[in-house]
Amino acid sequence: MPKIKRALVSVYDKSGILEFAKTLKEFGVEIVSTGGTAAYLKENGIDTTSVSDITEFPEILGGRVKTLHPKIYGGLLGLRENSDQMQELIQHDIAPIDMVVVNLYPFEKIVSKPDVTRQEALESIDIGGPCMIRAAAKNYLSVAVVTSPGQYESMANELGETNGEVNTETTEKLAATAYALTSNYDRKISQYLTKRTDNAELPDTLNLNLSKVRGLRYGENPHQTAALYAESGQLSSGLLKAEQLHGKELSYNNLIDADAALGVVQEFDEPCVVIVKHTNPCGAAIGKSIKEAYLHAKGTDPVSAFGGIVGINRKVDAETARVISEIFTEVLIAPDFDEQALEILKQKKNLRVLKLAEFNKIEKAFQLKRIQGGMLLQDQDFKNISDIDFNVVSEREPTEEEWMALKFGWRICKWVKSNAIVYSTQDRTIGIGAGQMSRVDSSYFAVKKANEMQLNLEGTILASDAFFPFRDGVDVAAKAGATALIQPGGSVRDEEVIAAVNENKMAMVFTGVRHFRH
Repeated sequence: MPKIKRALVSVYDKSGILEFAKTLKEFGVEIVSTGGTAAYLKENGIDTTSVSDITEFPEILGGRVKTLHPKIYGGLLGLRENSDQMQELIQHDIAPIDMVVVNLYPFEKIVSKPDVTRQEALESIDIGGPCMIRAAAKNYLSVAVVTSPGQYESMANELGETNGEVNTETTEKLAATAYALTSNYDRKISQYLTKRTDNAELPDTLNLNLSKVRGLRYGENPHQTAALYAESGQLSSGLLKAEQLHGKELSYNNLIDADAALGVVQEFDEPCVVIVKHTNPCGAAIGKSIKEAYLHAKGTDPVSAFGGIVGINRKVDAETARVISEIFTEVLIAPDFDEQALEILKQKKNLRVLKLAEFNKIEKAFQLKRIQGGMLLQDQDFKNISDIDFNVVSEREPTEEEWMALKFGWRICKWVKSNAIVYSTQDRTIGIGAGQMSRVDSSYFAVKKANEMQLNLEGTILASDAFFPFRDGVDVAAKAGATALIQPGGSVRDEEVIAAVNENKMAMVFTGVRHFRH
């Protein structure tokens, strides 16, 4: 349990450092510091020894070299229990350093600026800080390494309880945190340089550093443990930026479903509403108002809408809040809520209300999925409708209304689990078939659901996330009343499928893009 007699303080983020330095002084700790930090402490009446006074060498190269010296690193790395090493320190007039208080240049923040130059990026790479942190952490049995203003209060409390000492359990935890910090710092630098020099779409080495945001009650099922993590502890975008305005804590399943709902409504510029159940849209619509869109989305499958997750891409008004409140809804996510709408929604005890102000900020990141013994990595399916070259393969061209319906259905189909079939009009879903083992079964299921809800399939279009392997899917669609189809194409039986479309005087468009979701 090291007694803190001498501390090296060198911080970029000076939040809370004055109070912590005063605490150290109360326990008679000598503070050693570097240029900017030393000046700041002295200006505020805290006696400080400059590193250059100890090393008898000035800071050079514009501050690039400050602490890289044997009189600093000998004090950090000397083993207190090794008498030979302690004698060696005395021989070279090196005093031990018992605590390092360091935080690093904000490299990640600086390189995230859109106009950052290469020189700015390179100058924001901290050298001395990570070296001191790693050295102190290596010798944690004798040295406490404090790397964040968030640690100052607990350290001050412990010093008070132990009369200036730090428990070895604490220094070990601090060391683990320190190595996680330097590892992540190096990873961010590596990512920046790799992005500049490597044109490969996927990295050769995948380094992840995730910080726990909070524990969750359980995972997909009550017997599974779960937690929410953020990359590098940063709440950068998407759901992690959402502000919960009402309701119980979000569950594992809530978060997954809310993310799916968010993805669907982000596809549209028009007022759009989707209702999601088990990651699948059970109804989606666009409209002149979000109330109209909600009612049409709910109308696709009001039974499944019970207990669903609702995504809306506009500010929620009171009228829409009232109709949403008519049935049990688990989660509602939207860019904003007017005051009256929020009052109405807060009357529903079990409704979780999420406000995501940066609604259209889409984080383009990799998707990860664990398998036994490894990890699968892919970029996300960001193939937008504007990126597609539509190819009409039928004898008949789609009408203007059919084109609008085809493009609407295609955007929804992208978010339905494979095998995915969506029957829709130009502004709403009519029947959705998801996750069936065959494409024709998905089509049968979508028709069955539409019929149960007494929805008219005459004049609808059918969107399929992958090609039809046989003509039977077309025949089902024609019998149901669909007049046009949109699908990727690419089957060995495309000609047979096209012939079926022409026989039924339907129109069909190939996209050349598949949207499987497993």
